[in-house]
This record gives sequence, C-alpha cells and structure tokens, in this order.
Amino acid sequence: MISKLLYLAQHIWRTLWVRVVLISVFSLLALAIAPLLTPFIPENIRLQLGREAVLPVLTILASGMLAVTTFSLNVMVSAYRAASSMATPRAYRLLLDDTITQSVLATFVGGFVYSLSAVILFHAKVYSEDAAVVVFAFTMVVVTLIVLAILRWIDHLSHLGSMDHTLQIIEKRARESMHARARRPSLGARRMLDDDVVPDTAGSICSRKSGYVRFIDVARLNELAEDTDSQVFVTSVPGEFVLRGSVIGTLSRSDAELRSRAARAFDIGDVRTFEQDPTLGLTILAETGQRALSPGINDPGTAIEVLGRIERLLWEEVPNEPQSETDYTPTFARVSLPVVRARTLLDCAVLPISRDGADNPDVTQRIYELLSRISAHPNSAMAKAAADIRDQLGSR
Repeated sequence: MISKLLYLAQHIWRTLWVRVVLISVFSLLALAIAPLLTPFIPENIRLQLGREAVLPVLTILASGMLAVTTFSLNVMVSAYRAASSMATPRAYRLLLDDTITQSVLATFVGGFVYSLSAVILFHAKVYSEDAAVVVFAFTMVVVTLIVLAILRWIDHLSHLGSMDHTLQIIEKRARESMHARARRPSLGARRMLDDDVVPDTAGSICSRKSGYVRFIDVARLNELAEDTDSQVFVTSVPGEFVLRGSVIGTLSRSDAELRSRAARAFDIGDVRTFEQDPTLGLTILAETGQRALSPGINDPGTAIEVLGRIERLLWEEVPNEPQSETDYTPTFARVSLPVVRARTLLDCAVLPISRDGADNPDVTQRIYELLSRISAHPNSAMAKAAADIRDQLGSR
C-alpha cells in the first residue's frame, strides 16, 4: 500500500519533462566533473586526443540532436492524436505515460544539451587541452546512448499509435489495476458491510474540491484513527465524482481538526487515475468499443476484439472467491471501505457496448457468449452478475 506522497511522486516521474530535466542535469554534471578527472588520464593519451578530436563530433551532435528531437516530438504528437481519435480521448493520457517514448526523447534532449554546452565551454576556453580527453570519453558514451535510443525509437515507431498498440496499453494498465485491487479488495482496510452502522455522533469528512476521487491514503487515515481512538468509514471510493463540501467519509467522533486532516488523505482531481480504480481500464476499453461502433467509423471487428480483452480481464483478474470476513485480516483495521462489486465491473465494461451494438448481430452474439462464459466464473458474485445481465439483455 503506497502513501499519498509516493503516489504523487510516481505521477510526477511519469511526466515527460521530468525525465528530460533529469537527463539534461546529468549531462551538465558530466561536463562539470570533466576537469576534475584530468589528472587521472595518462599523458600519452592527452597528447593524442585534443580539442580538435572532440569538437567536430560535438558540433555534429548539437545540430543533429535538435533536428531529431523536433522530428520525434512531431511524430509523437501525431501518433497520440491518431490513437485518441481511433480509440477514445482517455487513451491519450495513457499514451503520455509511455516510458519508452519519454526515455528516448529525454536521451535526445540530453544529448543536445550536453553537446551544445560542451561546444560553448570549449570556445569560451573554460576547458584546457587536457580536459578534452575526458570530454571525448564522455562524448563516446553519449553517442552510444543516442544510437541505442534511435534503434529503440525505430522499433517503437513501427506500432506507436496503432489500434493494436493502444488496446494493448489499455489492457495492461487495466490488468495492473485490477490485480492490485484483487489482492487488496478494500485497499487494506476493513471491508465495509451493508449492515455497518455509523454512530450518531459521527463527524462528516467533506471533500475539499470538486472532481474525481483519485487516491485514498488509507494508511494515513488509519494513523489518524489510532491517534484519536476512532473509526473511519470511507463512503466515496476512487473513481467516484464528488462535489466540494460533499460527504466522502465519516468519523466515529466529531472533531473539526480531525475531519480536516482526514480530508487531506483524499486526492481529488480533474481526471481519474488507475492506481486504486479498477473500473477505469474497463471503462476505457468499453469507450473504445463504442467508438468503433459509431456511424463514422463502423468497425464492429474492433468492438469484438475489445470484448475479448474485457472477457480475459474479468476471467483472469477477478479472484475465484473472496475471502470470508473470518479469514480476512485487514492491515488498517480502523478504516472501513467498500469493495468493488462484480456487477459494477460488468456494468462499466459490457453495458455501454451492448447499447451501441444492439443493432449488430455479431456484436450482440459476442456479448452473449461473453456473459455465458463469465456466468461460469469460479467467483459466485461475478457468475451471478453475468447471468443476471445476460437474462436482462435477452429479455429486451
């Protein structure tokens, strides 16, 4: 269970500019320590490799990397826009988290910053002739990294922005989210049961802003509850849209300061995230299927492929049978949180496609097959939900 601070750090790390800045800083640090390493270079090598040997290479890198970076950015933006128009706009955010693209572009920018800075330092006579040997060695390392990045980029471009690649990324993130939630159905907290009763003296935890609940720091809530000998009941789960001032949880004691501190354990933003929301990936897959069935695209084959991926996720990532309350030991016993119900997963994954594909016999048949097979799921709740939806759609 990660803390809110680590959750925010992970999101920052997935942004493109962070990797670009870090690699650029490392390249500048390499240039800064180059004069300090000069005494360790043998004298015969210093005489053979002077500034005349390294300056032409640095000049080529400085001019070439700027062009390569600009071209790569144009390709990235075009591919992402094409993917979002074919699939769903929500897929664009997933593609922005592509670590391969981020690392390649960061390498190109870092190479440009390194070479341009080195050329400036040489012409400003900051570097001596002896320092040119160290810079030459660093330059060979940079050239090797750039060549490897170009090869990696060429391979990545062969499928970047394609429907297959986009669906693969969506399914991968959905699988990770569902797998994590299957291991911790209530995020490590005590499962909130239907018959749980909140004491009358409970204090409401109110949302600090309007938006989607993206992350709940359950460990922090449990710590606050232990310090004050209270219980926390979370009522708004990740993925739910809340308004500022609305109740997102309750405390077993009324304390204004405690309620304010508990509200800060909820991260609320404009868009949903995958970390604690297993329904988001299924929703994006369903939206992709809906887009394929729109009159402007009319591609039922993609919708059928999406249904196959949804079926695979529901079969493989929903646990066979949830632990009973007697077998389940919560990590954070002072916090109660609802589990994600099987019907919720099916509703967000299957029903949108069934509505838009009602006039297509192939899609309708594929949905019926999906529900029939899932109705034999080892998880009794998932099996019952699938059978109920199948009967519901069949009665239309």
